[in-house]
Amino acid sequence: MRIVIQRVTEASVAIDGEVHSEIRGGYMVLVGVREGDTEDDVRWLALKTVNLRIFDDDAGVMNRNILDAGGEVLAVSQFTLNASTKKGNRPSYIHAAGHHLAVPLYELYCKEVEQLMGKPVKRGVFGANMQVSLINDGPVTIIIDSHLRE
Repeated sequence: MRIVIQRVTEASVAIDGEVHSEIRGGYMVLVGVREGDTEDDVRWLALKTVNLRIFDDDAGVMNRNILDAGGEVLAVSQFTLNASTKKGNRPSYIHAAGHHLAVPLYELYCKEVEQLMGKPVKRGVFGANMQVSLINDGPVTIIIDSHLRE
């Protein structure tokens, strides 16, 4: 499982021109589920998400996590995070999980982060054509892959 965390001052997801979800500050998280991912991958990534220290402290050092910063999370499922570009110029998505696995693991990720934060995680709509808007703060963008944790 792969996630991209972007520290944002604001972010939103629109579908058919209507805002579906938005946050004022915190993390915009793109979530990519691969075939073979498990609930263990989800729990490890949820803990990483909440404990990642990428917010500035009083000295201007990235030393605070999202709980300390009082931020929100907007999570969007994105199968393209698992694109393979090794051959040719057209990405292959053969390793991206199908709906049968991706939907429950994406939802579990959101629920795990909600429990750890004690507040709701805003979401996109799985499989929808979404327009994601954000202002990346820093910019700070972190890629975390549960298959590379050792």
